[in-house]
Amino acid sequence: MATKVSNFSDLIQRVAASCHDSSQNRHGDEEDENETESESEESEEQAKDEEDKEKYRVLYKMPFRIAQIRLVSSHPEVYEPCDDSFALVDALMADRNNLLEHQPTLCMEVGCGSGYIITSLALILGQEGPGSHYIATDINPHAVWITSETLAAHGVHAELINTDIALGLEKRLAGLVDVMVVNPPYVPTPEDEVGCEGIASAWAGGENGRSVIDKILPIADNLLSDKGWLYMVTLTANNPSEICLQMRERGYASRIVIQRSTEEESLHVIKFWQDLDAQEDAKQMATTNKTASARVMESVLSQFSLLSSWISNSSHSS
Repeated sequence: MATKVSNFSDLIQRVAASCHDSSQNRHGDEEDENETESESEESEEQAKDEEDKEKYRVLYKMPFRIAQIRLVSSHPEVYEPCDDSFALVDALMADRNNLLEHQPTLCMEVGCGSGYIITSLALILGQEGPGSHYIATDINPHAVWITSETLAAHGVHAELINTDIALGLEKRLAGLVDVMVVNPPYVPTPEDEVGCEGIASAWAGGENGRSVIDKILPIADNLLSDKGWLYMVTLTANNPSEICLQMRERGYASRIVIQRSTEEESLHVIKFWQDLDAQEDAKQMATTNKTASARVMESVLSQFSLLSSWISNSSHSS
């Protein structure tokens, strides 16, 4: 992560790390008994430490919180929380009021990795969503175990299943999932790397990074309830506007909740939900056997005006 604090979750993690580092430094100073250190320097350090502690206390008095990085378990073969994970959690926090009003009964994460996202979702909903049940899946058995440790460290519970996307769960969960979160393997790679064992399964997305995403979309459509919402991370190379069009053909509207751009890539967290207008468009496209109308194309592509600008600027600079 960049050192600059650019969003709320970054701030929480930075403050927690600052408190931890300050504590470690104090113990080290006591052991070294460095007599050459001036009283003024000690006073400044103590003041800074107290300031960090106060920030930490203020943040955790707020009405909700997310998973703490220091409590997230890890394993060499499990993907650790990174920019895409933080972007997805930031999107959930940005949409928190809507999530609480949504009152989801069943929440699901496909590809839980370290457990950072499903844990954060449970904490975001908190005691105001006591009726929610959580399910998380991952093709990597190490990820399932690590997620269980992360959940336990935060005092929350989810049903964990070692499977590919939702294999074996289609009948049981069909039409029941109210909130689904997915940070899929979206990195463009050779097709033979898709679904491989270990940590590579977390990022290997095949051609255009779409192989796994294109498998997830119809499964999500089957599992989501009538009021179901899907939050998905995509990369510019995945052609997110085309993903939105595919979901439009299934009757889903969409919007970008979070967009993060760097010099090398642009991440989007897209929210999908069933919409009457989108369903009518889907019916018309099905009966006329035509692709999306100009109106639908304009509606979808308008969301990606910033993306188009980013691509244009990148091409001019290269």
